[in-house]
Amino acid sequence: MIRTHHRIHRQASDAVFDTVLYAICGLLLLVILYPLWFIIIASFSDPSAVAGGHVWLWPVSFTLDGYDELLRQAEVWIGYRNTIAYTLLGTLFGLVVNISAAFVLSRRDLWGRRLLMSLYVFTMFFSGGLIPIFLTVQEMGFYNNFWVMIIPFSVSAYNIIVARTFFETSLPPDLWDAAQIDGCGNLRFFFTMALPLSKAVISVIALWTAVGQWNSYFNALIYIRDDSLYPLQLIMRNILITNQNFAALGTGEAAMIAMRRANLVRYSMIIIATVPIMCVYPFIQKHFDQGVMIGAVKG
Repeated sequence: MIRTHHRIHRQASDAVFDTVLYAICGLLLLVILYPLWFIIIASFSDPSAVAGGHVWLWPVSFTLDGYDELLRQAEVWIGYRNTIAYTLLGTLFGLVVNISAAFVLSRRDLWGRRLLMSLYVFTMFFSGGLIPIFLTVQEMGFYNNFWVMIIPFSVSAYNIIVARTFFETSLPPDLWDAAQIDGCGNLRFFFTMALPLSKAVISVIALWTAVGQWNSYFNALIYIRDDSLYPLQLIMRNILITNQNFAALGTGEAAMIAMRRANLVRYSMIIIATVPIMCVYPFIQKHFDQGVMIGAVKG
């Protein structure tokens, strides 16, 4: 009887705990999702309704003026083309560089492995600064060049550490010993065994690299002067600055209308710039969690 009462009491306490936990998770989810939802509905709402605080859950006075104004500009399509090219090529080149380096650093028979790893880690905390990097990029011939967004900044010490940890913890030494018995060398082992067994961490690093490339604008701002090479993010930034300056030059009612229209364009700009990369995530979600957890087991 006492044991049954204890079990009922424990079940009741577990139910209370689960209720509180779900309530907290639901509140956090609301806090995270509502700003995203507000940007979506604001981009389809009348600027006056947004400025007046009338937009809460659904679009008010549905309009596509913000998207129409953006998509009618040829620079936006040029930015899309460039950003897609930078993202695809940059992700591919980044995977080749970082995964290869991680595999080499994971080999316990590599002479000077700890020293090399220390040098990679050092670059995470210290750098030469913007001016030396700019001069280096210029001397290498990448300034105002398409490849400046792909090659010079493709190495990521953090991605190398994650991938190296994955190789060390997920590829058993017995697998390498068996491969050696069959006459398999390091290069063949990397392509025929290591890569097929590393889809999880490759997917994670590909996602991180792709998101970084898609959102990158600072490198283009510093190292690119040709408008035809601008990525989408930099073009969006220029459009936003232009609209805000135009609104600031106006007076009275014209200035208010220009400011509201600039805000509408800003909301539409966020949607146009983020939706494509968000559509990629569901296709690699199953690998994402596994890759992150395995890469975080050991430093």
